[in-house]
Amino acid sequence: MKETLRTLLLEAVAALRARGELPADGGPPDVVIERTRNPAHGDFASNLALTLAKAGRRNPRELAQALVAALPANDVVGKVEIAGPGFINFFLNAGAYHAELRRVFQQGGDYGRSHAGANRIVGVEFVSANPTGPLHVGHGRAAAIGDTLCRLLAATGWSVTREFYCNDAGAQIHNFALSVQARCRGIDPDDPRWPTDGYRGEYVSDVARDYLAGATVQARNDVVIAARDSDDLDAIREFAVLWQRREQDEDLRAFGVHFDVHFLESSLRTDGKLDQAVDRIVAEGHAYEAEGALW
Repeated sequence: MKETLRTLLLEAVAALRARGELPADGGPPDVVIERTRNPAHGDFASNLALTLAKAGRRNPRELAQALVAALPANDVVGKVEIAGPGFINFFLNAGAYHAELRRVFQQGGDYGRSHAGANRIVGVEFVSANPTGPLHVGHGRAAAIGDTLCRLLAATGWSVTREFYCNDAGAQIHNFALSVQARCRGIDPDDPRWPTDGYRGEYVSDVARDYLAGATVQARNDVVIAARDSDDLDAIREFAVLWQRREQDEDLRAFGVHFDVHFLESSLRTDGKLDQAVDRIVAEGHAYEAEGALW
């Protein structure tokens, strides 16, 4: 409906320009159509007269009257009023709503979609919780916002890739592994032997219990069978991280959120890409220094 009203106003502007009532130079004006806050002021409103008044050297309210008089005949606007310094308020007739409802039923799930994105590629990375604990309400909020954004982009013609970045390496992962190891050894958070920066949640006990039981965990294409060795910190880390990734995946699936890409930070270390990036930065830095020396 906004597009329909925008088209009507552009035709009115063209008519005024043709009659010399507005400057003929310049491209199409930026026509803003907004929902009114108060239904008593109509269904939609535009400030077009105020934005054109200076260039047209006309009083905004007078220009608004001229625009309304130049509106082409149509079957969607029942009444038009001018408010304040020159706002144009549109009151739609019942037929406009009936026509829109017919489009809704005719188009079904395609209603409201467009090709504005022109199949351009966009990546949206969201949630990306560290695999050191359960998802919380903050992650749920990020999941809802990110998923909604992806759906809107896809509905407007963008080629969307949803990415979950998994920070499965570094100090916090080490602390998580130490926490699980402590639980495997019967050490609880109140014990002075508990890791200084350990995770104290009860879920750590669940991970330790499954590890000692020799459980198998799977998250997407990764599978780990618990080694049951409380002295093998690397084995504990691998099991605990995948255990937590599985829990997060199940929560997100239950929430109706899916991802196209699950990128693991650890892969930057194992496939050599991090070293390659650092080497390239260093090499380019040396090249810039050499080039500066030449100048």
